[in-house]
Amino acid sequence: MTRRATPSEVADRLHSAAIRLLRRVRHTDDASGLTPARLSVLSVLVFAGPQTLGDLARAERVRPPTISNLVSGLERARLVRRTADPEDRRIVRVAATRRGQRILERARRLRLDFLTNRMQRLSKTELATLDRAAGIMERVSVE
Repeated sequence: MTRRATPSEVADRLHSAAIRLLRRVRHTDDASGLTPARLSVLSVLVFAGPQTLGDLARAERVRPPTISNLVSGLERARLVRRTADPEDRRIVRVAATRRGQRILERARRLRLDFLTNRMQRLSKTELATLDRAAGIMERVSVE
């Protein structure tokens, strides 16, 4: 009889594998011309919609001056724009521009292409196992 892994052991393996996987796909991000931090901010804006600077800082787990610098750089590149909130003009929201959306979508496509290429080497059984594991990971990651 084989020993079953404990939740702690599985968590450790999954954590290490996720970090290694992200490091492997991150090399495709160079084609975007953006730093990982700027791509991350842009990703939040594309997938979550317009955000205040405070919301962005919390999402990215950085201090307000850092998020201001990142947004300013994205704004200079015309990848985001700031607009006043229609209900409270004191609140500024940051949104991705169409150009920003295109760049983020291209960066995402490159990552997915890299992974797809790697996964084409897997057997049908391995691919089905990863598909089931992805569903489980989605459940585990829900906040």
